[in-house]
Amino acid sequence: MSDPGVFLVTGGSRGIGAATAVLAARKGYAVAIFFREREDAADKVVAEITAAGGRALALRADVADEASLMRGFEAVDSFGKLSVLVNNAGISGGVSRVEDLSAATIEAVCRTNIVGAFLAAREAVRRMSTRRGGSGGSIINISSGASVLGTPNTWIHYAATKGAMDTMTIGLSKEVAAEGIRVNAVRPGIIATEIHAARAPGQLEQLQKAIPMGRFGTPDEVADVVLWLASSASTYVTGALLDARGGL
Repeated sequence: MSDPGVFLVTGGSRGIGAATAVLAARKGYAVAIFFREREDAADKVVAEITAAGGRALALRADVADEASLMRGFEAVDSFGKLSVLVNNAGISGGVSRVEDLSAATIEAVCRTNIVGAFLAAREAVRRMSTRRGGSGGSIINISSGASVLGTPNTWIHYAATKGAMDTMTIGLSKEVAAEGIRVNAVRPGIIATEIHAARAPGQLEQLQKAIPMGRFGTPDEVADVVLWLASSASTYVTGALLDARGGL
């Protein structure tokens, strides 16, 4: 079996990122995860992968800080040849109406969710592009159903950054399609992760009733979609915004 290369997940210590990292390792990838704060959680993901016979590396790298992100990519270069980037790192900025938002919150959310995603994609393209001597690869952006729904009274600020990620996905997919790189996005709906813990009491129950499938999704279900987009089963798919929202 040929070496599929390094599968990098930003924000890979918990939730969708952790589930994606573990599944990627099962598919034979060497896995690198970026984390910002939760070293214990990142180490747990690495331990799970290595215990199953895989190769994994956890790196403290903040995508919102260019110098930190660059150090992370340099470490990945020493680990192996990058073939897949999953742009998963993101913050919600907390639950708030627009009228109550501070400039600092808006800037922080945009810095991580937009600037960070662009910087990581930039570094992936520099390594993957056949125009630059690379062997091609896949970039998968973890967007959100919020980009479609707008999420009023909760986090329009977060939704707006995911809308930007959708636009970046479409544009970048066309920019690098002839250079061996596919760029797609997954837009999860309400997934059972920590990001929704800040919602008001009773709000999650109301949201669950609104989902046609009648339940929240799981990180593993989103990971399945991500790995499909990274696989040879989707070689003619690029520029796709793939919903995983239970019909919402």
